[in-house]
Amino acid sequence: MIKDFIEATPLPAIVVSADERIAAANAGADNLLGSPSAGRHYIAIIRQPPLLDAIEVSLKTGARKSAKFLSTEAKKDMTWNAQVAPLGDTGSILVTFEDQTAMEEANVMRRDFVANVSHELRTPLTALLGFIETLRGAARDDPDARARFLAIMEREASRMNRLVQDLLSLNRVEAEERFRPIARVDLAAETASVLTALAPVAEENTVEISTNGLDAPAFVAGDADQLAQVATNLVENAIKYAGPGRSVRVAIDMVDRHPMIRGAAIRLCVTDTGEGIDPIHIPRLTERFYRIDNHRSREMGGTGLGLAIVKHIVNRHRGRLRIESEPGAGTEFQVILPVFQ
Repeated sequence: MIKDFIEATPLPAIVVSADERIAAANAGADNLLGSPSAGRHYIAIIRQPPLLDAIEVSLKTGARKSAKFLSTEAKKDMTWNAQVAPLGDTGSILVTFEDQTAMEEANVMRRDFVANVSHELRTPLTALLGFIETLRGAARDDPDARARFLAIMEREASRMNRLVQDLLSLNRVEAEERFRPIARVDLAAETASVLTALAPVAEENTVEISTNGLDAPAFVAGDADQLAQVATNLVENAIKYAGPGRSVRVAIDMVDRHPMIRGAAIRLCVTDTGEGIDPIHIPRLTERFYRIDNHRSREMGGTGLGLAIVKHIVNRHRGRLRIESEPGAGTEFQVILPVFQ
């Protein structure tokens, strides 16, 4: 009877009898604990002090207990909440394991996010407060120092404003990510408009922009504003990181059947001739606040959120983002989107 009950339990579960041996275990528990466990002493199977203590107390007193249990699956750390409860007056206890990995990861991401935002805001705020104090004191009657400090304060305030705007954009994109846009959008026209707006930035950085395939319509199902934001973030990054005297190429083409989409696709490629990226960084480029060079990124006005926003927008459009780069050979970002049907 107990064995049938355990097998029907959707969670990994074991029954520990009064003689401290495992009376029954379902397949989920055997997979979690690493070997068939029925008939063996629970200490030989579990080996994690918090859960061992919970089982010992429950066996002796009949109290309900809980403990954290850690495991590794496919090289991934897993976190489980183990509930220990007596089975009536039999002297046995039931131990069930509930997977808490996703919740734990969400908590870690939330803590990291708050820490990163606090860090990003603290630096410009500290600078602003310092300059305000200086302007009220030693530089009160020094027009040259006042002009210099006000320029720095304006730059720091602009940096905070960009960070807040990017945070709002990221929040809005994440909130809409589950809802696929259905409007007919000409990606080529949106990209051409973005290039016109960024022409002064390219000129300021002495970067030459070339284009290919932007003259013909390229229709996708999408959100025009968000697709324009994708093009803006990618082209602006390419301009800034290409370096003076380098070039950026922006191209759009159609692929009859792209393997990443499994159908007809429109591909937006933004390629720069800059220093390139070490392959070790590429898997993490779309993480929030991840920067290859913190100092250089901040000097260029980067918030560390641009590629995270791109990733979420592309995901919302059921597309794919591909990054190819080699040190010394430039970088190419490809946005692959399904053709409008």
